[in-house]
Amino acid sequence: MSAQGALLFARYAYPPNELGYCGPADASALLDTGATAGIERRARQFEGAWCYLEFLAEAAGLRDPLDERVVEAYWIGNDLLDQADSAALVDRMLDRFRGQIGGTWREAAHRARAHHSFQVFDVYPWAHLLRTSNNPTALTVLDQCRIRTGIVLDVNGESATVTSTPLSWNGTTMETGPPRQEAVRWSTGGRTLLDGISPGDRVALHWDWVCDVLTEDQVARVESLEARQRGALAGLAP
Repeated sequence: MSAQGALLFARYAYPPNELGYCGPADASALLDTGATAGIERRARQFEGAWCYLEFLAEAAGLRDPLDERVVEAYWIGNDLLDQADSAALVDRMLDRFRGQIGGTWREAAHRARAHHSFQVFDVYPWAHLLRTSNNPTALTVLDQCRIRTGIVLDVNGESATVTSTPLSWNGTTMETGPPRQEAVRWSTGGRTLLDGISPGDRVALHWDWVCDVLTEDQVARVESLEARQRGALAGLAP
C-alpha cells in the first residue's frame, strides 16, 4: 500500500466524509498522517470511490488501488484515465451499484470516465434533477461536490479566502460563472494533510475544504475533465 497515495486519497475524501455523505464514521481519522494503514481500511469503505480506484489500478496493471498515480487519476486526472475502457467501467458499475437510483450512468458506456467528475455529474442524481426540474438545491450540491479549482487570496489561521468560479445554470446547460470569493478551511483543530497554503497558490477545493495545492497542469486537467463531462450532459435529452 502506498502511504503517499493513502494520504492523497484522504485529502480529497475528508470533506464529504466529515459531512456524513460517504465513508465510515469518524472522519477525523483521515487526518491522522501517521496512520496510513488505517486510512487504507477506511478508503475501502468509500463504496463509490473505491470502485473507481480498483478499476483504474486493474486497467493500468497496478496491484495497489491506492497507488498515488491511481488516486491522482480519480480526483484530478492523468493519463491512466486513457487506459480505462468506458464500457468496461459501466459494466463494473452495473455489477457494483445495482441499487443505485437516478443519474445517467447506465447509458454512458461510450463516454464514462473513471474520474470524480463522472461520479458527480452522471452517477449522482443531482445533474439529472437540475436538468429536469431546475432544482436550485441540485446546482448547489453539484457546485460543492465537484473538485473545483481556486486561487488563495488570504490565509487567516485555519481558514482562507479563495477566488473560484461557481457553476451556473441557464435552464439548458451548466457553465462556470464569474469568479467569486469564498471562505474555506485547510485545517481543523490543528490537523491538516497540507504543509500549508499561501496567497497565490492554485488549490483544489471540495465542499468547503482546501484539498491540495495544484500545479498549472493539474489545474488544467481538473477543469478540462469537468468541462468535458458537462459538455457530454448538454447533449442528452432531459
